[in-house]
Amino acid sequence: MSAPVPAPEIHITPDGAHSPSPEPRPRSSLAAIVIATLLSGAALWAAQDLLLPVLLAGFFALVGNPIIRGLQRLLVPRFLGAVLVIWAGLTCTYVLGEQLVQPAAEWVREVPREMRRLAPKLRDLAKPVQDASKAAENIARAAGSGSNSRTVQVVQAEKNDPYRMLAATPKLLTAVLAVVLLTFFFMVYGQNLQKNVLALLPTRQQKKLTFEILTSIEREISRYVLTISVINAVVGLVFASLLHFVLDVPAQEALLWGTMAALLNFAPYVGPLIGILTMLLMGFVSYDELWPSLMPAALYLALHTLEGQILTPIVLGRRMHLSPLVLILALMVFGWLWGIIGLLLAVPLLVCVKLVLARVEGMEGWARLLE
Repeated sequence: MSAPVPAPEIHITPDGAHSPSPEPRPRSSLAAIVIATLLSGAALWAAQDLLLPVLLAGFFALVGNPIIRGLQRLLVPRFLGAVLVIWAGLTCTYVLGEQLVQPAAEWVREVPREMRRLAPKLRDLAKPVQDASKAAENIARAAGSGSNSRTVQVVQAEKNDPYRMLAATPKLLTAVLAVVLLTFFFMVYGQNLQKNVLALLPTRQQKKLTFEILTSIEREISRYVLTISVINAVVGLVFASLLHFVLDVPAQEALLWGTMAALLNFAPYVGPLIGILTMLLMGFVSYDELWPSLMPAALYLALHTLEGQILTPIVLGRRMHLSPLVLILALMVFGWLWGIIGLLLAVPLLVCVKLVLARVEGMEGWARLLE
């Protein structure tokens, strides 16, 4: 005899009617989730030439949107406000770049010669490690003396192509122009695009609720991105001032290191670590004595600690707090996918995801997981 088929469960609704219980949703297997994740990562890496200009433009638009809203309160049209914001941003970038070209070029020229001069100091510091390495090599050579195998190492010299940079220039200019145009269109036509998307929803209540959610998310993300950008700019300016007035570093060179500190501050943990190592190298190259050589890194570490532990939590509060483990994983993933631009965009993208999850019904647990 065949086994009896179980009867479907019956649920009684508030009006007394009987209705069968809904069937459980089929769950995806772990292998399918892993494969989908790997395919998504491969697609993000393969489409980086298309995605990065769009993401950068969205980032710049989020920085400029609060400023444009402030100009609109002063009766400045949105189109004109977007033009003014982009023109101001390009002007500041040009002026800053003009100030940084000369010290950057000097450092690129001087670093190889200074590193050769610094080599004896580094050898003295690394002498214990070298002695241990030689001892281990001797032991390994003695253990393998009975074998007749030989190791052949093939070294291929890299051929310097003088036309490589010239060929890459049009591509770089095209990417910069695309970012500028996309930023302008996001600033001017982003709201119209949002309204057209909302028009696709069936009911008026759904349109109103979705509009309120999207508007609040956009405002919060814009406020966060603008605030963190201002904080990082202040950190870079203060660090440049400390280098110039405390350590007597020339103004243009101090501005170069301050700009580096501001950009690296967008990547928590990883960025400051790179900054400290860079300041150690700069100190050992610029000064002969030990304590003056450590001062740039010490100033950088003190300023970063003050900003990360006091200033940013006070300004942003714990609402934008993210788990350090999740931050490190995001920096690793986006840095591996998109390089230095991925490091700069990892935290804003993660904050965007957290705010969206916190606003979507049923996804609040995932938002708390990011904390």
